[in-house]
Order: sequence, then C-alpha cells, then structure tokens
Amino acid sequence: MDWQAKNAKFNQLIKQIFHDNEPENRAKAARQLGFLKDGRAVNLLCRALKTENEALVINRIIEALGLIGDGRATLGIIEKLNEETKNPEIGYDKLRLTYILESLKRIKDKRALPAISIFLNTSDDRLKILTQQVFDAIEPNWRQIIEEQQRKKSIEEIFNSKI
Repeated sequence: MDWQAKNAKFNQLIKQIFHDNEPENRAKAARQLGFLKDGRAVNLLCRALKTENEALVINRIIEALGLIGDGRATLGIIEKLNEETKNPEIGYDKLRLTYILESLKRIKDKRALPAISIFLNTSDDRLKILTQQVFDAIEPNWRQIIEEQQRKKSIEEIFNSKI
C-alpha cells in the first residue's frame, strides 16, 4: 500500500471512529487503525477513548493503542484502568482488564507499573499471571527490586519513586 492509499485509509478510519452511528463499525475501525500501526492515530484514539461509551468500542480502542505501541497512550489507558477499578464492589470487567494489561505489555512504559501493581496480589490467577508478564516486559528484574525494597515500601511506592 503506497502512502497516499494508506493516508486515505487512515483518514477514513478516523472519520468512522468519531462519526459512525454503529458501534460495530467504530470497533472495526479502531482495530484496523491498530493494524496500520500509524503513530498519528494515538492522540485521536486517546480522545475517542475518553468520549466512547460502548464497551466493545472501548476494548478495541485499547487494543489498537497497544498494537501501535506508542507511550503517549499509556496515561489514557491508565485512566480507563482507574475508572474500571474505582468500584471494586461492583466487580471488574475482566475482558477490559485483559485488553488493558495486554496493551500496556506491548507499550512497555514504566509509568504503568504503579497502576497495575494492585493485580500482583489479586485472587484471579489469570489476571495475576498477566500482570506478572507485563512487569516482566517492562521491568525484567522487578522481583529483585521488590525483594530489596519491600521491607521499606509498598509495591506502589517502589515503582512510583522510579518514575
């Protein structure tokens, strides 16, 4: 695909994410933007992530941001994570958490570590293992850091101080 065709496709997908009335079409457009791996989409996808209400579309936007792998998406994804974990008594959307963790694993931004550290002690084995994989991808020697610092600080404090 030459750059003009890619640019036209990019513009069409962006327009679809913001203006299509069908959630399935918006979700499909978000996913295709992720496959394009065009960094120009990051800020626009983050903006769409803030305004979108449909769960399927939100998950696809998060997935697309992970596929692009740009660190500019980290804070937007963490904001969605914080919204998701704000009311633990309601329960977590495990599918959304999986998309979030997978995306953060691909982005490899250390700013994500404090936010996801709560899942290192979760009772859900699948989320715990995925969180460990994210930590391994971002900070390979995280277990040693925790062992050295655990007596003095909590996990969140350890990784907040490194940022």
